[in-house]
Amino acid sequence: MSTKETEIQIGNVKNRDWGKFLRSNGGVLALIVIVLFNIAFTPNFLQMQTLFVNISQVATIAIVAMGMTLVIATGGIDLSVGAIMALAGALAPLIFSSEFGQAYPTLGIIAAIALPLAAAVFCGLFNGLLIANLKVQPIIATLIFFISGRGIAQVLTNGNLQTFSNPSFSYLGTGKILGLPFQGWLALAIAIALYFVVTRTTFGRYILAIGGNERAAELAGGPVKRVKIGVYMICGVLSGLAGLIVVAINSASDAARNGNLMELDAIAAAVVGGALLQGGRAPIFGAILGAVIIQLVKYTLLANGIEDEVALIAKAVIILAAVYIQQARKE
Repeated sequence: MSTKETEIQIGNVKNRDWGKFLRSNGGVLALIVIVLFNIAFTPNFLQMQTLFVNISQVATIAIVAMGMTLVIATGGIDLSVGAIMALAGALAPLIFSSEFGQAYPTLGIIAAIALPLAAAVFCGLFNGLLIANLKVQPIIATLIFFISGRGIAQVLTNGNLQTFSNPSFSYLGTGKILGLPFQGWLALAIAIALYFVVTRTTFGRYILAIGGNERAAELAGGPVKRVKIGVYMICGVLSGLAGLIVVAINSASDAARNGNLMELDAIAAAVVGGALLQGGRAPIFGAILGAVIIQLVKYTLLANGIEDEVALIAKAVIILAAVYIQQARKE
């Protein structure tokens, strides 16, 4: 073999190694590039107020994205997350502003958190039953609440914006622990809990097994139906929690806007974080990384005077890039 041929082979090996490195660490590298760009060009990016704003916004995306990651890991999808956010967010002010909530403030706050979350769990249960028991395709099953959930929320509120002043409830969105937003700590706690579930429990192993080969998991005696129902219920309750946080941040509930297009953000964050659309992987902390990237892209565009609509195009491009990287990993 000539020296020239040897050099060409070495060059090809290096190119393959470099490509593999980029595919394996694309999310981290993208985050570094975005942060460096903002440091250089975005005014006030390093101020604490900017950090607080981004943590507040990214926490809701991350919470929903973690639930979406579990669903995608089973080979499914959930288009109803935004509508569930709207429904939970609409219920909370109705409860703590009711006569019962006014008469018993503490019980009212507890009910205003517990009952919307219970409704969100029911939505997830409904989705799961359709998919697991009736064999409805996930995109069709979750489309039902995607259409009707927000409509139910608007009927409950008569289509009106609900404003309120309730410091106890607003703590979900405005409270701080050790100087950082409460919802950021909450998202981190959820991530740790779900990471433990995925990596250390039988339920988590079945999630990955179903996404890897559902038929094989079923033949092995795995509780495929129960696991599927479970992940949609988890996704539902996390979506409901995100809806409560958004309402608490704004001290207002707008059923028409709460959670609008969150399904796009959640899917994008999950895929960018490393979730495979065909299932079999559940990178929980990857979902947080993806959520941070999605939020920073949106913040970067807005902070530099670019219209909000452009952010939708940017998110679509991010999803396309993430899917391309996933396909390249198979080769």
